[in-house]
Amino acid sequence: MNAMQGKEGMEKRAGAKMSYVTLAGSPVFVGYLFVAPIILLMACWFYYPLLRSFIYSFQDINFLNPSAARFIGLDNYKAILHDPDFWNAFRNSAILTVIAVPVQTMLALVIAVGLNKGIRMKGLFRTLYYMPYITSTIAVTTVFMYLFMQKDGMATRFFHLFGLQDVSWYASVTYALPFLIILTVWTYVGFFVVVYLGGLQTIPEDVYESSKVDGANAWQQFWKITVPMLKPTTFLVLMSGIIYVMQVFDQPYALARNGSLGSPAGATSTIVVYFYSQAFNFNRAGYGSAAAFIIFAVIVIVTMIQKRFTREDI
Repeated sequence: MNAMQGKEGMEKRAGAKMSYVTLAGSPVFVGYLFVAPIILLMACWFYYPLLRSFIYSFQDINFLNPSAARFIGLDNYKAILHDPDFWNAFRNSAILTVIAVPVQTMLALVIAVGLNKGIRMKGLFRTLYYMPYITSTIAVTTVFMYLFMQKDGMATRFFHLFGLQDVSWYASVTYALPFLIILTVWTYVGFFVVVYLGGLQTIPEDVYESSKVDGANAWQQFWKITVPMLKPTTFLVLMSGIIYVMQVFDQPYALARNGSLGSPAGATSTIVVYFYSQAFNFNRAGYGSAAAFIIFAVIVIVTMIQKRFTREDI
């Protein structure tokens, strides 16, 4: 009896060991093992702060005395929706998105189609167009400030020929937002050129050759072949553009020059600038967290609407 029980015990241990060996050698286990470090880092630096921020959004809390936090429900959200400064920032972000995203998308597509042709020094042009995206935003903003400076700015003098005022655009309530739009488009268009170039490589050359046989010219090829077959890429470009533009912060921060964020007079205040000001300048962590989640909700809603209108074509 004891011998049989001992044998059964050995068989169970052997089976468990074999199961462990099988699990350890399975592709699924190895895959999870490889992604474990990044999952732990994401949990530590992204998901946990996200959860804490969500909790803060329902509290009256500041970073100087977090132990005095108290639960106030939806009061932060209600206060934000009744704050004129928030709606001014939301309006600026909406205008920036509505103008900058379509412009940079169209420019990126046209430039990518041109670079995809058999032109000389194609690699050089790709690099030149991509450089603004990887260049320091603060440095780029500073250079643009010199270009749009009153009297001495090259861009200011150029636009003055068309009847626009000879003023420092970044310091004018009227021209500060257009200045930010131009700066944003110039910053991101190069990145989307590279994205479109990747999409153009997926279009078979046989399709263009067949269309030539049927008598299609370059313009017809662009509208009947290139644009329709790039719809998945265009959706990616639009969604990325909306997310990037709605999160614009570095440029207004550089324009403030250690002054009030959103200067001049709130003309360059965006919803991210509003969130940062409330959370860190005014030390209202709960209020700022609520603003951050409103930004997140807006981006999600816009993404869902865009996907709703394009999902049949993708």
